[in-house]
Amino acid sequence: MSEASDKMKGAANKAAGSVKSAVGDATDNHRMEAEGEMQKAKGKMQTASGKAKDALKDAIDGKT
Repeated sequence: MSEASDKMKGAANKAAGSVKSAVGDATDNHRMEAEGEMQKAKGKMQTASGKAKDALKDAIDGKT
């Protein structure tokens, strides 16, 4: 995946995870709440991956 793609998918997963977690909390559905937290964590990792790819690309291109 590209840097931008990782960041966009990460943001989408963080947002969806937040909603899922909130709905799970509001409905006392512990499984949904946990799934939301996992999805948020996945989104954070995707965003971090995109940022790392950006930094590596910049370092290779001599922009640092």
